[in-house]
Amino acid sequence: MTNRRHLGFVAAAATLLAATPLAGIFQSWTWMIESAFAVGVIAATAAGVRALRGRAAAQGFGMLAALVIILTLLFSNGHSLIGIIPTPDTVKYFASLLSTAGTQIRDNGVPVPDLDGLLFLTVFGIGLVAIINDLLTVAMRRPALTGLPMLAIYAVPVAVYPDSVAIIPFVFAAAAYLWLLVSDNVDRVRRFGRRFTGEGRDVDVWEPSPLASAGRRLGVVGVVVAIVIPLLIPQLSSSFFDQFGGNGDGGSGKGNGRGGLTSNLFADLSGRLNQKDIVDLVKVTTTDANPYYLRFGVADELSAGGFGTRVPNGTTMGNPLPDPYQRPSFGVTREKYTAKVEVSKTFDMPLLPVYAEPVQTRKIGSDWSYDQNMQVIFSLRSRSGGRSYDFDYVRSTYTPQELNEAPELSAENAMRRQFTAVPLVAEVRKKVDELTKNAKTPYEKVRAIYDFFSSKNGFKYSLEVPEGTSGQKIVDFLNNKTGFCEQYAAAMAWLVRTAGIPARVAFGFARGNNVHVANGQYTFTLTNRNLHAWTEVYFQGFGWVPFDATPSTYVAGSVASAWAPDPNQTTGPTANPSFSAGPGGDPGDDLPNRGLGANDPDAQLGADGQPIEQAPMWPWYLLGAVVALALLLSVPGVRRRVLRTRRSRSDGTSSQALDVAPAGTMVVISDTSADHARSLAHDAWDELLDTLVDYRVPADPSETPRAVARRLIAEQDLDAAAADGAQRLGLAEERARYARNPLDPQALPDALRLIRRHLASTSDRRTRILAVLMPPSVLARWRVGTLEALSRGVHRMGQLREFLLRFNPRRLLASR
Repeated sequence: MTNRRHLGFVAAAATLLAATPLAGIFQSWTWMIESAFAVGVIAATAAGVRALRGRAAAQGFGMLAALVIILTLLFSNGHSLIGIIPTPDTVKYFASLLSTAGTQIRDNGVPVPDLDGLLFLTVFGIGLVAIINDLLTVAMRRPALTGLPMLAIYAVPVAVYPDSVAIIPFVFAAAAYLWLLVSDNVDRVRRFGRRFTGEGRDVDVWEPSPLASAGRRLGVVGVVVAIVIPLLIPQLSSSFFDQFGGNGDGGSGKGNGRGGLTSNLFADLSGRLNQKDIVDLVKVTTTDANPYYLRFGVADELSAGGFGTRVPNGTTMGNPLPDPYQRPSFGVTREKYTAKVEVSKTFDMPLLPVYAEPVQTRKIGSDWSYDQNMQVIFSLRSRSGGRSYDFDYVRSTYTPQELNEAPELSAENAMRRQFTAVPLVAEVRKKVDELTKNAKTPYEKVRAIYDFFSSKNGFKYSLEVPEGTSGQKIVDFLNNKTGFCEQYAAAMAWLVRTAGIPARVAFGFARGNNVHVANGQYTFTLTNRNLHAWTEVYFQGFGWVPFDATPSTYVAGSVASAWAPDPNQTTGPTANPSFSAGPGGDPGDDLPNRGLGANDPDAQLGADGQPIEQAPMWPWYLLGAVVALALLLSVPGVRRRVLRTRRSRSDGTSSQALDVAPAGTMVVISDTSADHARSLAHDAWDELLDTLVDYRVPADPSETPRAVARRLIAEQDLDAAAADGAQRLGLAEERARYARNPLDPQALPDALRLIRRHLASTSDRRTRILAVLMPPSVLARWRVGTLEALSRGVHRMGQLREFLLRFNPRRLLASR
């Protein structure tokens, strides 16, 4: 028992170590403190139940009760009795926490703050894993199976973390699993007695086992090799492993992309925009008074699910960058500026924020490379968090007249073939044809599509994107006309591509309103509220030209331009619009109230003007689950009832009651119905045996019916009527087996009812309940039937194996 308690605590510690990868999701360690408290109480409860000789079921119920009490203590928030006793209000509050956790998962990017819903979900999940690990390790003696729930914990950060999971938490999780396996095997070896070395010398208890030491060394070496090799060969981890991953699904906002380098920028942008707190991410100081957007990523692969990112490919930063001045002007005005970027540690990505056309960089390092086509700086080894670097860049501006003269790309042009591929969506094709029917040049087509995303056409800005019913997110957005920058940028790029013009989605920061001016330099502090996505369109001779279709009123630091004026403004645009600068300005001040309520134009209002609260759906799901469980549990009882009804049938051949003559003779029936009466007697006897099994009365099938009846009368102290019925049942079964003419079965059902009523009155409550709801006779019959079916299956598999062995090549060759 001591060793088992020891294994229980080892399982608890291994569960906590396996949960360490979750540290990359949360900003603080509150989740770990609360989880450690819950796991510790669960392990102590299990040890206490085992000390009282409780069975596995008692251990499981005890640990579940401990988990419920701990959750009530930590998260009930007053919805309980004296803080630890759960009530129906506690269950409702916990259900609301789970619902809130789902919203928080969708609306927050990692790392997330200490939110009650996510903390409750985390502690609840780790507590359940701790219970499963304890039962698998101690009760079932199958510690190897604990790898599955531990893997479930590890899969959480792998699934939601936008980049990649750190190596160190994985080391802790692997060491925890090995520790649990080693502890269980040491306990098993000690049960055999003394241990011996390879030379036959016995090993004392205090000595380390040579075999165990070798196993531990092999385990450590295996883990080290599995971790070190990918680190030493970065190209292997970023190229070889990439082929087994999939692209992010773009507009869907789900998925992780490939290799961490191309993490789903859509999901990361959505999560950070939905954070309640405003977090400083980047500070950029530039000599440009009116800079355009600071960009760091591009999504240029389009599939049916939306835009996705691909792995960049370029040269290291030590090589010269492309010189924009070497390209033809075509009406493009280019000015050179200098910028310094300081990235906070919370913005940790394998991409560096830079302006669109960098020409020279400083203090970046050789670990970073530049993709000329995507215009992004990326790294396979380093991260952007905490970095500071300088670069020179060129800002290009375009006149609408010159862009309008840009020629259309030929069908064989490589840019057109790569960046105009779109899935076939009839609704999108129809809308593009409608918008561009009067356009003659590529720029006119782009402007027609760009001007379509305006408030006069019903488009609205909201971080709450309504669900559609078409099955296509692009069609849903065009129908609902509600979304934020992700939807606007991806939709415009999709429509522009459908028009045969290359387009892609760019990610970065809007300029922001928090600016400080000193010594001719402008310092912008960019937060998570300034994160933004926009569309870039390729024009021959001009390159990638930015278009921001998102309504500028809702974007802090939005920039309009001469070639892409704000379609929601009635006055003409300016090439370099002014902005309000304030050293203490908050970019969130210019944003509208995006919460639900009276300020939300999409909220459904009641007669009193207040938003109508939608009824939660979880009670219906819970009711359906309860009904399904009740129906499932009622199957054995219903089966027993049907069987009893079938066996208690009577043919009515005689209404005369059975009497036992002094000489022991019985009333018999005619030969015409002998077979039927014999069948009824067998059914009545089978019903008697099942009734004895249901009420836990010993019934030996090897005994004769008369001996069973005598023992039943003697051991159960049957009254006169029940004893007479038992004697009749025994004699009827005996005569049905051996006599030519069976007894009249008319009174046998009454005899069965008398015996069943007597047994029910003398049994305890638990036995009576189980006899009705979970009859042991039915369960035993099902168990035997299952074993027989498995045995038949094994036998048939053996026959199949013997048949296939006839065609074994070795046997065929040997027979020659």
